[in-house]
Amino acid sequence: MTQSRHVPVMLQRCLDLLAPALERPGAVAVDCTLGLGGHSEALLRRFPEARLVALDRDKEALRLSGERLAPFGERATLVHAVYDELPDVLARLGIARVDGVLFDLGVSSMQLDEADRGFAYAQDAPLDMRMDQTTGASAAEVLNTYPPGELVRILRAYGEEKQAKRIVAAVVREREKEPFTNSARLVELIRDALPQAAKRTGGNPAKRTFQALRIEVNGELSVLERAIPAAVKSLGVGGRIAVLSYHSLEDRLVKQVFAAGAATTAPPGLPVVPERYQPRLKLLTRGAELPTEEEIAENRRAAPARLRGAERIREDVD
Repeated sequence: MTQSRHVPVMLQRCLDLLAPALERPGAVAVDCTLGLGGHSEALLRRFPEARLVALDRDKEALRLSGERLAPFGERATLVHAVYDELPDVLARLGIARVDGVLFDLGVSSMQLDEADRGFAYAQDAPLDMRMDQTTGASAAEVLNTYPPGELVRILRAYGEEKQAKRIVAAVVREREKEPFTNSARLVELIRDALPQAAKRTGGNPAKRTFQALRIEVNGELSVLERAIPAAVKSLGVGGRIAVLSYHSLEDRLVKQVFAAGAATTAPPGLPVVPERYQPRLKLLTRGAELPTEEEIAENRRAAPARLRGAERIREDVD
């Protein structure tokens, strides 16, 4: 696994969005999704006065990015944590407020490229999919033990899979014969279970099921629901947040948090809006920004990316 192969998604745009907040001397930036450290390294280079706190739940990612960021010495603090633990991490480090926060919610290139992790449907591997392999149930355990109704709910809610019932019926039939252990068997089962018309659209027919299992195994949406508001709360006035999402469920969550922060909470009809009802955020992107054709050509994993940014414009008033 070579680090050079990893091209950070929408890197320049993320840096430009965060720049006004991170160009200040002594600025603190947080990379909530360190991965292989591509965004983090670029942040440290672009903003030489800034200090970085970077989180990842994957110990192997921390080890590799630790080597990559070693030249920056004490400017980079790497922490083994899930990103909804950000408030605890900052409290432990004695940091009251930060100036910039970046989330890149895609599965890291390393996790997709390391065959034995089971994230990719294109190669046979143990069905694991845990970002932190030291804790929690694997994708195989989910497939082999969840009740059928729960599996259907997961595929529909997290994979937006229209054929969820067909796929789950096949899974339940097969797991009674022999528990699932590897990804190739699941991919084959999905291909066989789907009607011809469904196989002709939207790339690999297993894509949505794998996405749904990954989100379930890692609790991604419930973690994100806690993490985005916590990150916004950690920003000082003038601080900025940039979030890269890769599917509509993530993007919708980010959009809702930002929209709520950018709206007035005043009852309708007030002639003057008191301070405590004023918006806390200013939106920095019109809707979600998409990668350019050049970026997609350079890194096909950038194709589904959606970028949203916001700036903290006032403190919470209780």
